[in-house]
Amino acid sequence: MVLQLGQGTDIHGADSTKAAERAVRDALWRNFLQIADALGQPRDNMVIEVTIGAPRPETIDKAAVAAVFPYGQVTVTCEAGGLEIATPDGKDSTLLAHAAVIVRMDVPDDVLGDAQ
Repeated sequence: MVLQLGQGTDIHGADSTKAAERAVRDALWRNFLQIADALGQPRDNMVIEVTIGAPRPETIDKAAVAAVFPYGQVTVTCEAGGLEIATPDGKDSTLLAHAAVIVRMDVPDDVLGDAQ
């Protein structure tokens, strides 16, 4: 299992989906997981669980967040969290979202061999 954490913002417009997508990219783009390749397994066998914490989680487009991933079996869960800071005039706000990305892979015993 690998846990990756990220933070994303939408500076103007308070778009929770944009902030969530940016949080996922922030979590992913610092790493290059070669587990599937090293074990000779298809990358699509990766099971990816994404939890997003953001204001108004019900407004997040889960399919758009899942589309950030180039491969794998992705599930997205959204919870209340993050931060929203209103502009002084109250007409706009900056929104902050957090992402926790857990990556797992079931590997057949015969592939692991002595590494078990």
